[in-house]
Amino acid sequence: MIQAVVFDLDGVLIDTEPVWEEVRRGLVAESGGTWAPDAQQRLMGMSTGEWSRYLAEDLGVGGTPEEVAAEVLRRMAARYETALPLIPGAVEAVRRIGAEYRLAVASSSARVLIDHVLAAAEITSLFEATVSTEEVPRGKPAPDAYLTAAARLGISPGLCAAVEDSSNGLRSASAAGLAVVAIPQPAYPPADDALERADRVLTSLAELTPELIASLRD
Repeated sequence: MIQAVVFDLDGVLIDTEPVWEEVRRGLVAESGGTWAPDAQQRLMGMSTGEWSRYLAEDLGVGGTPEEVAAEVLRRMAARYETALPLIPGAVEAVRRIGAEYRLAVASSSARVLIDHVLAAAEITSLFEATVSTEEVPRGKPAPDAYLTAAARLGISPGLCAAVEDSSNGLRSASAAGLAVVAIPQPAYPPADDALERADRVLTSLAELTPELIASLRD
């Protein structure tokens, strides 16, 4: 039976994929680079090191990956300070699930952004473990973030459930052996092959209940 739930952050608890895209697109344009048609889908799930290298080398931003990462994260933090785009029902869902299950986060966001979001939403204390893909060898779709989250909880991945929205996130959680709940974002729908890996597909966080989690591997 499921003992813990691991939440993704961007696209699940906060509606930041449009913000990430706007910030990165803006930097590429300012630098004279070219935004690829599939750039946003490729970027979703990459670790900080991976996406900063992709922007610097493939999309033409220039500079070092470290410089690119610092500038993007500076702009993202500034946007978060202006308005934290929590998805409706996010805090309530975390509290609802946290009343019955142990919780963790496995996110492609940088550590500084993860900590800022959880603190601003006043839910830091509900999570026993948080993992940024900065802290693991490979970003999503590799399983590293979810395997690390389970390890930090001290629970087998097979006894954990993941809540994800993106193609790479769904692939990552599935590859790690977690039960997978998908809540796709209409603006960034996951690929069919990734969505097929989900044990349940929901339309909103309102449908995420302890009863649903219990039904995953009862």
